Amino acid sequence: MSKPTQAQLVVVDDEPSIRDLLVASLHFAGFAVETAASGSEAIQVIERTQPDLIVLDVMLPDIDGFTVTSRIRQEGIEAPVLFLTARDDTQDKVMGLTVGGDDYVTKPFSLEEVVARIKAILRRTREHQEDDPIIRVGDLEINEDSHDVTRAGRPIDLSPTEYKLLRYLMDNEGRVLSKAQILDHVWQYDWGGDAAIVESYISYLRKKVDGITISDGHGGERKVTPLIETKRGIGYMVRAPRQNASDGGDGD
Repeated sequence: MSKPTQAQLVVVDDEPSIRDLLVASLHFAGFAVETAASGSEAIQVIERTQPDLIVLDVMLPDIDGFTVTSRIRQEGIEAPVLFLTARDDTQDKVMGLTVGGDDYVTKPFSLEEVVARIKAILRRTREHQEDDPIIRVGDLEINEDSHDVTRAGRPIDLSPTEYKLLRYLMDNEGRVLSKAQILDHVWQYDWGGDAAIVESYISYLRKKVDGITISDGHGGERKVTPLIETKRGIGYMVRAPRQNASDGGDGD
């Protein structure tokens, strides 16, 4: 896939120090950036620039980030939104996704994490706009048009929830996703239970995606190299096999 053109971002935060740090980091990462310090200013800047992505603080001095998102969505502006929230509050996260947000980062955050989240969101949105509907990680492929999933050329039958979970993991290849993030993005506000559902579905995916056998090239068969990894106490990730990797995770 060709290297994407420079993306235009809008950063909205009423704290000048945070705003300046974000702008410096994003410029260094190759993004063009405009800023706003309030919700009303944000709406004006977003309408004027029509950005590729918006980094939006939830707590603003006039109107909050959720209201800003609702208003720009009503105006037909579909740019993805990465929320910055000072509270590790599930209700805030669910609200952000409900009004049309795409991801969130809880303050205090690392600048590297914000840049990684932005790149992951842009990769997802830009892939959806390109002609190639295939998302690939190693020999695992998802066809966005047909919803077909294959591993080493072999079809894999997934339920709608398994498909959504796998796609979210593959969209964020190489990045560990917590159970809370997975719940928010895969189940959103439709699930009120505990995080054990994530463990169950990761287990289902492992059996279907990492449990298949392929030819070893010598007349026999071998298991594929696992792609789904567990980072104990942190979360899960999908990553292409590394050189000489003998296994791909720590188990459930």
